[in-house]
Amino acid sequence: MAPWPPKGLVPAMLWGLSLFLNLPGPIWLQPSPPPQSSPPPQPHPCHTCRGLVDSFNKGLERTIRDNFGGGNTAWEEENLSKYKDSETRLVEVLEGVCSKSDFECHRLLELSEELVESWWFHKQQEAPDLFQWLCSDSLKLCCPAGTFGPSCLPCPGGTERPCGGYGQCEGEGTRGGSGHCDCQAGYGGEACGQCGLGYFEAERNASHLVCSACFGPCARCSGPEESNCLQCKKGWALHHLKCVDIDECGTEGANCGADQFCVNTEGSYECRDCAKACLGCMGAGPGRCKKCSPGYQQMWMSVRQRCVRERTSSVKTPRAVIAASVPRATSRWKASV
Repeated sequence: MAPWPPKGLVPAMLWGLSLFLNLPGPIWLQPSPPPQSSPPPQPHPCHTCRGLVDSFNKGLERTIRDNFGGGNTAWEEENLSKYKDSETRLVEVLEGVCSKSDFECHRLLELSEELVESWWFHKQQEAPDLFQWLCSDSLKLCCPAGTFGPSCLPCPGGTERPCGGYGQCEGEGTRGGSGHCDCQAGYGGEACGQCGLGYFEAERNASHLVCSACFGPCARCSGPEESNCLQCKKGWALHHLKCVDIDECGTEGANCGADQFCVNTEGSYECRDCAKACLGCMGAGPGRCKKCSPGYQQMWMSVRQRCVRERTSSVKTPRAVIAASVPRATSRWKASV
């Protein structure tokens, strides 16, 4: 049971404040948790395996001139084994094959350590390429160059020149990907063997294709000149092999709001807001209004009408005062005569 508040205004207020401070704070008073950044994308297992093998090969190069370190190398190698193919060298290389922070490398090494040992002691002679033996043939994480997917299918354009040499085959060298060619700028087609939109064939032979850019607004062309256009980009019209800008503002092609006006640009148009004085307009400024906004009126200024703010007098003289003052002024004039 909560204690009764003490008597007196000040002690009671202090007692209430202490109770309030001891209550759990509302959500809006509690600090919000820091935003969580999305985790970095995990590398493809094939790339992890390739990195492991590359690091392993660097370890072999680093230890190529090492020995057992016992002082009598000739006796050790004659009675124990050659250091070059020894378990001692293998352990030394494996200890440094993964960096401390590379979790994926450590996980893959743990899964494949027995395979690496098998290759080291039994398979080196018949399969000298560790990457091919471990990553492709044994673990089936990778594919040969120029192939992709679970079955290692050839990339478009063939394994020798995937995507014609002008693009990247998605998933090449891995057991994933779609094999779709991501072509370089200017190239297109399934295997990047054609010129893309806005480019033309400047040179082609059995193994070589050069695509050069068309003149600005041309979508298809036969050469680089303005008069070589065969098809125009959106916002342009073909006229005698040249692309001419379409004035959308002069046609029904523009779609601007009621309080906007159209401005033609090369290949397109812009909608800009009317002046504040206008209710609808045909251009910029208060001189291009269709109608005036409330509080504005049309007045001739220079050679055209403009919508200007209405003027209102701050002091109004009553009509009765004006009428009463006229006779008195007249009588005074007669008296003076």
